[in-house]
Amino acid sequence: MILCNAAGSEIQQIFYETAGVWNLIMQLGIIAVIVLFSNMLRRCIPFIRKTLMPVSVLAGFIMLGLKLLLQRVFGIDDLFDIEVLDTLVYHCIALGFIAMSLRVNAKTEESHSAAGIKSGAAIVGSYLIQGLTGLVITILLSFTIKPGLFKAAGLLLPMGYGQGPGQANNIGTTYETFGFVGGQSFGLAIAAAGYICACTVGVVVLNYWKNHHQIGVSGDEKQKEETYTIDFFQDKNEIRVSDSIDKLSVQVAMMLGVYLLTFLVTKGITSALTLWAPGLAKMLNSMLWGFNFIIGSALAMLVKTILGKCEKRGWMKLRYQNNYLLNRLSGFFFDLMIVAGIACIDPEDLSGLWLPFVLMAVAGGVVTWFYLKKISKKIYKGYYHEGLISMYGMMTGTIGSGILLLRQIDPDFETPAANHLVVGSSYAIVFGAPLLILITMAARSDVMCYLVTGIIVVYFTLLMLFIHFYKKGKS
Repeated sequence: MILCNAAGSEIQQIFYETAGVWNLIMQLGIIAVIVLFSNMLRRCIPFIRKTLMPVSVLAGFIMLGLKLLLQRVFGIDDLFDIEVLDTLVYHCIALGFIAMSLRVNAKTEESHSAAGIKSGAAIVGSYLIQGLTGLVITILLSFTIKPGLFKAAGLLLPMGYGQGPGQANNIGTTYETFGFVGGQSFGLAIAAAGYICACTVGVVVLNYWKNHHQIGVSGDEKQKEETYTIDFFQDKNEIRVSDSIDKLSVQVAMMLGVYLLTFLVTKGITSALTLWAPGLAKMLNSMLWGFNFIIGSALAMLVKTILGKCEKRGWMKLRYQNNYLLNRLSGFFFDLMIVAGIACIDPEDLSGLWLPFVLMAVAGGVVTWFYLKKISKKIYKGYYHEGLISMYGMMTGTIGSGILLLRQIDPDFETPAANHLVVGSSYAIVFGAPLLILITMAARSDVMCYLVTGIIVVYFTLLMLFIHFYKKGKS
């Protein structure tokens, strides 16, 4: 053990000497090596290949295990910069969806707008059913074997599962001010469990569907034998592959330009709220920055529409977007996000709240699955499996994990399922606005917590009626 600690100290000294401007490159280099190693394992070991475990998920868990090994055995805490990894996760989600939103859509997707709106209602329905499940667990525990448990802690289940570590961290910190000791750590632990649930359950489901011949998977041998024509790589009237600027450089420039615009718009909105409505700003500003991918996607769609109008009116002779390259860029950012996201998980975030954590983590995954399984049959007709697996990945982990699972059966996003995650998330902001008030109300007292539980039941019923009766073209 002494030798291990000494070796760890030497490695840390080398790390400190090379940190600084090289830090980001070191983190990306580590991720790259682990991804290549994971890809080799998946190709060489039949068992791993048959599990359908995506390379990025395998790489993420290998990186997590290596991080824990270095911390526990060698005492090295700084080889993996968690702050850098968190930053990668945050930005890669937005960049991946901006790339997707810049793609030129097929005309056939226009008939699915009603499904996008219903997806927003289904997302908020997931929040509500998760919140109700969490509240039932914490309230029952507080009356039985865990007296004194903070009852509103159950609402951290939809924050961690449905919205990810950012919102779970924010709400958990807020709950600490209301008396929930360890609220921030509990929220982060729920978010980590949700991410693991999305990856593991999603892979099991994909294997079940594959074994029962319900789906085709992107890793199948039959798909490896497919051949592609030039039409697959580019459409007519596009810019050249390599002119005075490379075609890939143009795609990256458009993405980064839209992301810069995303920052400016979000900064403008949050600054205005802070100046003119400080109370509202405390409630909304963190959410706006947390949902930067939605603002980025909306702006990317606006840019795409403007470019389309210019092309249609003859102001532009050539089209600048290339769907093939944009698909590859979105895949790159989502892969990077998955690896970094899993590596950020910290098992010590539970802070002694094991029983409510385990119950909420398991019940949340089960309830979410059966709810989405039923609702997806109503919304995603013609692409049920794609809609269900992508929504489950998002509603237990993040949008990125939803995309990750979807890519296993729809690698080129030929169904509208991926777009519905973005469009549905936009509508979910409208449908879910009352939740921001309910989350704060529940923490104020036990009576308010019971009242919020009843309101959730009523609101969930109304959303289900909306999904059942809403039709395109009718309010």
